Amino acid sequence: MAGSCHQFTPVINRRDLLKQSAAGFGMLALADLLSGSGKTAHGANRAQNPLSPQEPHFPARAKRVIFLFMHGGPSQVDTFDYKPKLDEDDNKPLPFDKPRVFSSQTGTLLKSPWKFSQHGESGAWVSSLFPHVAKHVDDLCIINGMHGSNSRHGGALLELHTGTDTFIRPSMGSWITYGLGTENQDLPGFVTVCPSLTHGGMNNWSSAFLPAAYQGTPMGNAGTQSKDAKIPYITGKTPRDLQRMELDFLQQMNRKRLEESGPDAGLEGRINAFELAFRMQAAAPELQDVSSESKETLKLYGIDDKTTEDFGRQCLMARRFAERGVRFVQVSHSYKWDQHGGLRKGHQQNAKEVDKPIAGLLADMKRLGLLEDTLILWGGEFGRTPVSQGDRDGRDHNPQGYTMWLAGGGVKGGMRYGKTDDYGYFAVEDKVHIHDLHATMLHLLGLNHEKLTYRYGGRDFRLTDVHGEVVHKILV
Repeated sequence: MAGSCHQFTPVINRRDLLKQSAAGFGMLALADLLSGSGKTAHGANRAQNPLSPQEPHFPARAKRVIFLFMHGGPSQVDTFDYKPKLDEDDNKPLPFDKPRVFSSQTGTLLKSPWKFSQHGESGAWVSSLFPHVAKHVDDLCIINGMHGSNSRHGGALLELHTGTDTFIRPSMGSWITYGLGTENQDLPGFVTVCPSLTHGGMNNWSSAFLPAAYQGTPMGNAGTQSKDAKIPYITGKTPRDLQRMELDFLQQMNRKRLEESGPDAGLEGRINAFELAFRMQAAAPELQDVSSESKETLKLYGIDDKTTEDFGRQCLMARRFAERGVRFVQVSHSYKWDQHGGLRKGHQQNAKEVDKPIAGLLADMKRLGLLEDTLILWGGEFGRTPVSQGDRDGRDHNPQGYTMWLAGGGVKGGMRYGKTDDYGYFAVEDKVHIHDLHATMLHLLGLNHEKLTYRYGGRDFRLTDVHGEVVHKILV
């Protein structure tokens, strides 16, 4: 017993315990688990580089997505869903029951203040709010039978962006970047330009429980003019070689810590984020500088006009990101389309701000051959009611039936799909839920929405959860 009181068993870390106990079988199990960490559902190991390009599940029609988000909810019956019956029965009561769940009290039917006319070889009906976009209807697939599950902005934005209106989940841009990586290793895989800070805020571009590398990179926010919206923290003045030395030292410490702690998604995300930020400092400043664009191009997007300059610049940036291989780009017109009152003035001004820039983007993408493999999506979190609010110059929220449109990336142009009732209230034919839209978008990118999963908290999650059907009828 003498001298034995100070003979303690040395403290060992978890990895040594797994090596030494049970003949090392614990370490074998750990090695197997680690070999699967960082894998997508289709098996590509990305532990070293989470943004490395990944093979899709099957041949893709689209390589990237541009989402033109109209925050607030544009009115389908005033834009792309012509309803002659609404004109005929103006100021009459709705002849059927309104939804049991609604946002606010509404009155009688309200005809559109704008005239509709047919355009293009397809003869698609478009209101006078969008004269420039109307010239491109033969490139659009107009989905008139959209519907969602939530009549409030916060829930509806989350559902549109993440597939659920009640939980914090990865955004669709994060899922796409997780599934496919990015084509340009010097830029983020997912960029959101002037995003809204309300109605879910950053949850709408968050990676949630996916690794941090897949989170959207914001350029400014809704309160920032697009000319001032920049990718943050890339204008460092430290000499590049010195900065590289500092980063190497920091990364050495981070990796040593990672070896000691084992898998740590947060630390791994920081390691990759530092490296991406270093590369971006060389690539992003040139990308954000549109002075190299011709006067004709700037005019095409409306950047020469005060009314269209702000959103025009956003659309031009979306094209510049897309042509450089960024996988998912979102531009937001926030928060302007929520006309419970002042419909005539509000929607008229909103459309003036975005119509020419959107048409410019469509024309430019087509001219450059990018529209063929880029999916462009336009729409808001829901539509508006065909019945009036207040002094008959407003419309309430309506997730029961509304319009979104797609262009390029393998969808049929000059097509109208789905239908609402005679007044534009409920989707009644070829209905497309947001889950179906997500499933279709992933399909165009070569991803099976049922197989693009991530295990978290003991279960496999996906963008469409347990829902979603691919809308094959709109595909080329």
